Amino acid sequence: MKLTLVGNGRMGRQIADIVARSGAHSIDRVLDFQDKIDADSFNGSDAIIDFTVRDAFLANYQAMIASGVPVVVGTTGWDDAMERVRKDVASAGSSMLYSANYSLGVNIFFRTLREAARLIAPFEQFDIALSEQHHTGKADFPSGTAIKAAEEILKSNPRKRTVVRELEDGRKLRSDELQVASIRLGTVFGVHSAIIDSESDTIEVSHTAKNRTGFASGAVHAAEWLAGRHAVTPGFYTMDDFLNDLFSV
Repeated sequence: MKLTLVGNGRMGRQIADIVARSGAHSIDRVLDFQDKIDADSFNGSDAIIDFTVRDAFLANYQAMIASGVPVVVGTTGWDDAMERVRKDVASAGSSMLYSANYSLGVNIFFRTLREAARLIAPFEQFDIALSEQHHTGKADFPSGTAIKAAEEILKSNPRKRTVVRELEDGRKLRSDELQVASIRLGTVFGVHSAIIDSESDTIEVSHTAKNRTGFASGAVHAAEWLAGRHAVTPGFYTMDDFLNDLFSV
Protein backbone atom coordinates (compact mmCIF):
# COMPACT_ATOMS: atom_id res chain seq x y z
CA MET A 1 0.00 0.00 0.00
CA LYS A 2 1.31 3.45 -0.96
CA LEU A 3 0.61 6.18 1.58
CA THR A 4 0.66 9.95 1.28
CA LEU A 5 1.35 11.75 4.55
CA VAL A 6 -0.09 15.22 4.98
CA GLY A 7 1.93 16.86 7.73
CA ASN A 8 5.58 16.33 8.58
CA GLY A 9 5.44 17.01 12.30
CA ARG A 10 6.16 14.58 15.11
CA MET A 11 3.26 12.27 14.27
CA GLY A 12 4.03 12.32 10.55
CA ARG A 13 7.64 11.35 11.20
CA GLN A 14 6.56 8.60 13.61
CA ILE A 15 4.19 7.15 11.00
CA ALA A 16 6.97 7.24 8.39
CA ASP A 17 9.20 5.33 10.80
CA ILE A 18 6.50 2.72 11.50
CA VAL A 19 5.92 2.23 7.76
CA ALA A 20 9.65 1.91 7.05
CA ARG A 21 10.08 -0.73 9.76
CA SER A 22 6.99 -2.69 8.70
CA GLY A 23 8.20 -3.39 5.18
CA ALA A 24 4.57 -3.96 4.16
CA HIS A 25 3.85 -0.44 2.88
CA SER A 26 5.66 2.60 1.54
CA ILE A 27 5.42 6.37 1.81
CA ASP A 28 4.59 7.66 -1.65
CA ARG A 29 5.07 11.30 -0.70
CA VAL A 30 4.99 13.72 2.23
CA LEU A 31 3.11 17.02 1.89
CA ASP A 32 3.63 19.86 4.33
CA PHE A 33 2.57 23.48 4.81
CA GLN A 34 4.80 24.79 2.01
CA ASP A 35 3.21 22.50 -0.60
CA LYS A 36 0.29 23.46 -2.80
CA ILE A 37 -2.28 20.70 -2.33
CA ASP A 38 -4.93 19.75 -4.88
CA ALA A 39 -6.65 16.52 -5.91
CA ASP A 40 -3.75 15.58 -8.20
CA SER A 41 -1.35 15.66 -5.25
CA PHE A 42 -2.57 12.18 -4.29
CA ASN A 43 -2.35 10.41 -7.66
CA GLY A 44 -0.99 6.88 -7.25
CA SER A 45 -1.66 6.68 -3.51
CA ASP A 46 -3.81 4.02 -1.86
CA ALA A 47 -4.53 6.03 1.30
CA ILE A 48 -3.89 9.45 2.83
CA ILE A 49 -2.98 10.02 6.48
CA ASP A 50 -3.45 13.59 7.75
CA PHE A 51 -1.85 14.82 10.98
CA THR A 52 -1.74 18.59 10.71
CA VAL A 53 -3.64 21.36 12.50
CA ARG A 54 -7.24 22.51 12.30
CA ASP A 55 -6.77 25.31 9.77
CA ALA A 56 -4.59 23.21 7.46
CA PHE A 57 -7.02 20.29 7.53
CA LEU A 58 -10.04 22.48 6.80
CA ALA A 59 -8.14 24.12 3.94
CA ASN A 60 -7.05 20.78 2.43
CA TYR A 61 -9.82 18.24 3.03
CA GLN A 62 -11.80 19.16 -0.08
CA ALA A 63 -8.78 18.33 -2.27
CA MET A 64 -8.22 15.09 -0.37
CA ILE A 65 -11.76 13.79 -0.80
CA ALA A 66 -11.90 14.99 -4.41
CA SER A 67 -8.89 12.77 -5.17
CA GLY A 68 -10.92 9.60 -4.56
CA VAL A 69 -8.23 8.31 -2.20
CA PRO A 70 -9.48 7.28 1.28
CA VAL A 71 -8.39 9.64 4.07
CA VAL A 72 -7.40 8.82 7.65
CA VAL A 73 -7.54 11.98 9.80
CA GLY A 74 -5.80 12.36 13.14
CA THR A 75 -5.99 16.16 13.19
CA THR A 76 -8.18 17.39 16.05
CA GLY A 77 -9.89 20.65 17.00
CA TRP A 78 -12.44 20.81 14.13
CA ASP A 79 -15.47 19.26 15.85
CA ASP A 80 -17.58 22.33 15.05
CA ALA A 81 -17.12 21.57 11.33
CA MET A 82 -17.80 17.83 11.64
CA GLU A 83 -21.25 17.79 10.04
CA ARG A 84 -20.07 19.88 7.10
CA VAL A 85 -17.13 17.55 6.50
CA ARG A 86 -19.39 14.48 6.76
CA LYS A 87 -21.76 15.91 4.14
CA ASP A 88 -18.89 16.80 1.82
CA VAL A 89 -17.41 13.29 2.11
CA ALA A 90 -20.80 11.78 1.23
CA SER A 91 -21.32 14.19 -1.71
CA ALA A 92 -17.87 13.33 -3.10
CA GLY A 93 -18.48 9.58 -2.76
CA SER A 94 -15.23 9.44 -0.85
CA SER A 95 -14.15 7.77 2.40
CA MET A 96 -12.77 9.30 5.59
CA LEU A 97 -11.98 7.81 8.98
CA TYR A 98 -11.58 10.29 11.82
CA SER A 99 -10.37 9.61 15.33
CA ALA A 100 -9.03 11.93 18.00
CA ASN A 101 -6.75 9.09 19.03
CA TYR A 102 -5.69 5.98 17.09
CA SER A 103 -4.08 4.18 20.02
CA LEU A 104 -5.61 0.76 20.65
CA GLY A 105 -5.08 1.33 24.38
CA VAL A 106 -7.01 4.58 24.32
CA ASN A 107 -9.88 2.98 22.44
CA ILE A 108 -10.04 0.19 25.02
CA PHE A 109 -10.09 3.00 27.61
CA PHE A 110 -13.10 4.53 25.81
CA ARG A 111 -14.99 1.25 25.87
CA THR A 112 -14.14 0.63 29.53
CA LEU A 113 -15.27 4.17 30.36
CA ARG A 114 -18.52 3.69 28.45
CA GLU A 115 -19.31 0.59 30.51
CA ALA A 116 -18.33 2.21 33.82
CA ALA A 117 -20.56 5.22 33.11
CA ARG A 118 -23.45 2.88 32.28
CA LEU A 119 -22.98 0.81 35.45
CA ILE A 120 -23.07 3.80 37.82
CA ALA A 121 -26.03 5.49 36.10
CA PRO A 122 -28.73 3.97 38.39
CA PHE A 123 -26.84 4.96 41.55
CA GLU A 124 -27.09 8.67 42.35
CA GLN A 125 -24.40 8.43 45.02
CA PHE A 126 -21.78 8.03 42.27
CA ASP A 127 -20.57 11.14 40.49
CA ILE A 128 -18.10 11.23 37.59
CA ALA A 129 -15.66 13.75 36.13
CA LEU A 130 -12.82 13.78 33.60
CA SER A 131 -9.31 15.19 33.64
CA GLU A 132 -6.59 15.33 30.99
CA GLN A 133 -2.94 16.34 31.17
CA HIS A 134 -0.64 17.24 28.28
CA HIS A 135 2.60 19.11 27.61
CA THR A 136 2.52 22.89 27.28
CA GLY A 137 2.84 22.68 23.48
CA LYS A 138 -0.54 20.97 23.10
CA ALA A 139 -2.73 23.20 20.92
CA ASP A 140 -6.32 22.09 21.59
CA PHE A 141 -7.86 22.53 25.03
CA PRO A 142 -9.33 20.19 26.13
CA SER A 143 -7.79 17.46 24.02
CA GLY A 144 -9.75 15.70 21.29
CA THR A 145 -9.36 12.50 23.29
CA ALA A 146 -10.97 14.13 26.35
CA ILE A 147 -13.87 15.39 24.22
CA LYS A 148 -14.39 11.88 22.86
CA ALA A 149 -14.26 10.45 26.41
CA ALA A 150 -16.87 12.99 27.53
CA GLU A 151 -19.13 11.98 24.63
CA GLU A 152 -18.89 8.34 25.72
CA ILE A 153 -20.02 9.27 29.23
CA LEU A 154 -22.93 11.41 28.01
CA LYS A 155 -24.14 8.57 25.77
CA SER A 156 -23.97 6.02 28.59
CA ASN A 157 -25.11 7.97 31.64
CA PRO A 158 -28.39 9.92 31.31
CA ARG A 159 -27.67 11.76 34.56
CA LYS A 160 -24.96 13.72 32.74
CA ARG A 161 -26.28 15.97 29.97
CA THR A 162 -23.74 18.72 29.27
CA VAL A 163 -19.98 19.22 29.43
CA VAL A 164 -18.48 22.04 31.50
CA ARG A 165 -14.88 23.16 31.05
CA GLU A 166 -14.91 26.14 33.41
CA LEU A 167 -17.25 27.52 36.07
CA GLU A 168 -17.95 31.23 35.81
CA ASP A 169 -19.00 33.64 38.57
CA GLY A 170 -18.18 31.17 41.32
CA ARG A 171 -21.29 29.08 40.71
CA LYS A 172 -21.46 25.44 41.76
CA LEU A 173 -21.40 22.50 39.37
CA ARG A 174 -24.87 21.10 38.69
CA SER A 175 -25.49 17.38 39.05
CA ASP A 176 -26.30 17.00 35.33
CA GLU A 177 -23.01 18.63 34.26
CA LEU A 178 -19.86 16.67 33.45
CA GLN A 179 -16.69 18.52 34.32
CA VAL A 180 -13.68 18.13 32.00
CA ALA A 181 -10.54 19.58 33.57
CA SER A 182 -7.43 20.30 31.48
CA ILE A 183 -3.86 20.71 32.69
CA ARG A 184 -0.92 21.84 30.53
CA LEU A 185 2.30 20.94 32.26
CA GLY A 186 5.92 20.58 31.20
CA THR A 187 6.51 17.61 28.92
CA VAL A 188 3.61 15.38 30.02
CA PHE A 189 2.89 13.17 27.02
CA GLY A 190 -0.78 12.45 27.67
CA VAL A 191 -2.86 11.26 30.63
CA HIS A 192 -6.66 10.87 30.55
CA SER A 193 -8.59 9.89 33.66
CA ALA A 194 -12.19 9.39 34.66
CA ILE A 195 -12.81 9.73 38.40
CA ILE A 196 -15.94 8.13 39.85
CA ASP A 197 -16.61 9.15 43.43
CA SER A 198 -19.09 8.44 46.24
CA GLU A 199 -19.04 8.93 50.01
CA SER A 200 -17.77 5.37 50.40
CA ASP A 201 -15.24 4.88 47.61
CA THR A 202 -13.47 6.19 44.53
CA ILE A 203 -12.97 4.41 41.23
CA GLU A 204 -10.47 5.68 38.67
CA VAL A 205 -10.20 4.62 35.03
CA SER A 206 -7.06 6.02 33.45
CA HIS A 207 -4.89 5.82 30.34
CA THR A 208 -1.30 7.06 30.18
CA ALA A 209 0.45 7.33 26.82
CA LYS A 210 4.17 6.49 26.92
CA ASN A 211 5.08 7.47 23.35
CA ARG A 212 3.65 8.06 19.88
CA THR A 213 4.18 4.51 18.63
CA GLY A 214 0.68 3.35 19.55
CA PHE A 215 -0.94 6.33 17.80
CA ALA A 216 1.14 5.87 14.65
CA SER A 217 0.69 2.11 14.29
CA GLY A 218 -3.04 2.48 14.91
CA ALA A 219 -3.31 5.09 12.14
CA VAL A 220 -1.52 2.78 9.69
CA HIS A 221 -3.81 -0.14 10.58
CA ALA A 222 -6.81 2.16 10.17
CA ALA A 223 -5.55 3.16 6.70
CA GLU A 224 -5.29 -0.52 5.71
CA TRP A 225 -8.87 -1.12 6.85
CA LEU A 226 -10.27 2.02 5.23
CA ALA A 227 -8.65 1.27 1.87
CA GLY A 228 -10.47 -2.08 1.84
CA ARG A 229 -13.76 -0.61 3.07
CA HIS A 230 -13.66 2.26 0.56
CA ALA A 231 -13.62 -0.22 -2.33
CA VAL A 232 -16.93 -1.68 -1.10
CA THR A 233 -18.76 0.98 0.91
CA PRO A 234 -17.45 4.56 0.80
CA GLY A 235 -18.43 6.78 3.72
CA PHE A 236 -17.42 8.59 6.88
CA TYR A 237 -16.12 6.23 9.56
CA THR A 238 -14.81 6.32 13.11
CA MET A 239 -12.44 4.18 15.13
CA ASP A 240 -15.51 2.41 16.54
CA ASP A 241 -16.44 1.22 13.04
CA PHE A 242 -12.91 -0.09 12.53
CA LEU A 243 -12.77 -1.87 15.90
CA ASN A 244 -16.31 -3.27 15.66
CA ASP A 245 -15.33 -4.84 12.34
CA LEU A 246 -12.24 -6.38 13.91
CA PHE A 247 -14.05 -7.63 17.01
CA SER A 248 -16.79 -9.24 14.93
CA VAL A 249 -14.30 -11.63 13.29
